[in-house]
Amino acid sequence: MCMKKSIAGAVAAVSVLLFTITTHSQNTSVQYKTTIVPSYPLSLAYNKTTNLVFPYAIKSVDRGSRDVLAQKAKGVENILLVKAGRENFAETNLSVITTDGKLYSFLLNYSVNPVLLTISFAKDTAVDGRYTSQSGSNEAEMEFTAEKISREKRMLHGIKHKKFEMRLRLNGLYIKSDVLYFQLEVRNNSNLTYDVDMLRLFIRDQKKAERTASQEIELLPLYAYGDTSSVKPQSTSVVVFAFPKFTIPDKKYLLIQLMEKDGGRHLHLDVGNRMIVKAKPSE
Repeated sequence: MCMKKSIAGAVAAVSVLLFTITTHSQNTSVQYKTTIVPSYPLSLAYNKTTNLVFPYAIKSVDRGSRDVLAQKAKGVENILLVKAGRENFAETNLSVITTDGKLYSFLLNYSVNPVLLTISFAKDTAVDGRYTSQSGSNEAEMEFTAEKISREKRMLHGIKHKKFEMRLRLNGLYIKSDVLYFQLEVRNNSNLTYDVDMLRLFIRDQKKAERTASQEIELLPLYAYGDTSSVKPQSTSVVVFAFPKFTIPDKKYLLIQLMEKDGGRHLHLDVGNRMIVKAKPSE
């Protein structure tokens, strides 16, 4: 009789143990339910930069291949600059994690002419072509300062470039609240309208070397004041660009590049660090 009770007790204990394991397994499967994160298709070019704008600061970036160059925009925590490190690279991926804990996954392919060069996951990042970062800069203050600087008299000399009756000149450099303001003057002495394709700033190496991510850094403006679309015949246009404060590393220089749309009257200025550090305070 005792033997039967022992066997019955053992069977009951095993049943309870199996029930506990089954219940725990079921609860575990619910707790660790799989979620699929979709990948955004993204085309990259060798000679063009793609800008990815996120709603929060970038915490980490992982490239699937060294054929892709990626780095945060200088002075702006939520903008990632991406381009192809070589032409016709094999399909790869890019993972970006922002400070809010969100993961962004991209499937990368090569394209000579990408349809999109700026992709924003943040609301109100760009309005009427005026870019603002989430670094705390006040847009109203920048607009007031830029408008005031646009009326300032020329303070710099010698930084200009002329070509085909066009002239690009750096008239002044100002600093206020850790923001650098560039006052640029474009003079059209021809009878043809100068349609602006783009005006860009890069930090480049003084000597050519093997292409790496650190050798060309494009600076994205916080704010732009003035007509940046065209310059009428026999007229002068003054524009002001605001950037987060920066200095130029050794053996590098700042390139200001003005490109004509569907034309060949491209202009450029070379600016050294000595000029940057002499920026005039704006009251």
